[in-house]
Amino acid sequence: MPLKHILLSLLGILIIVILPHLNLIPLFGYSIPIFLLVWLILEQARENFKDIGFSWKRFERRSLLIGIPTAILCLTFMQLVFFPGLELLVELEASEASIYDFLKANPFQFVFTLIMGILIGGLYEEIVFHGFMFTRLERIIPGKYATAFAFAITSLLFGGYHYQLGTAGTINAFLIGMVYLGLFLANKRNLWYSIVAHGAYNTIVISMIYLGWL
Repeated sequence: MPLKHILLSLLGILIIVILPHLNLIPLFGYSIPIFLLVWLILEQARENFKDIGFSWKRFERRSLLIGIPTAILCLTFMQLVFFPGLELLVELEASEASIYDFLKANPFQFVFTLIMGILIGGLYEEIVFHGFMFTRLERIIPGKYATAFAFAITSLLFGGYHYQLGTAGTINAFLIGMVYLGLFLANKRNLWYSIVAHGAYNTIVISMIYLGWL
């Protein structure tokens, strides 16, 4: 990859990770300039969203049959097995689910957060992290282990990106993010599999918070 494209890609990754947390643009508005930035960087490299795994035409019903059960299994494992087991070994800061207290018993906020959980959590994050960021790092990193290193770095950045959820939430995002990225790679680099799984996971969690189950 030419140096110009490497620098642009690294700049894009930096902005993806930092901009949303600066609270400069309200109501998830950061997604618009970041999508435009990703598009421009891809254009500079003579690529498009299809080259990073996303195309409306690549949607498959099979992604629903795989993505939704994967989300259910992951949530069940993390809540009933992983975290209870981890808490036997270390004292863990609780996940900051309280930041979503505003939607409890508020149907309008629930529906809005649910939609954003699908569009921003599912669609946006999968495209910019597991589509754009992963494929850029994979091309920047030299050697035969480029995919493995890109996988690890992307997962770490995805986990760290969710630091506002507390230690448990960050660990959860790191591990579940690896599952999303694994789905992408295991299904011919089709982002719809990770988009569906991510959207389904967020839908279940947001619904459980609304119902007071989390």
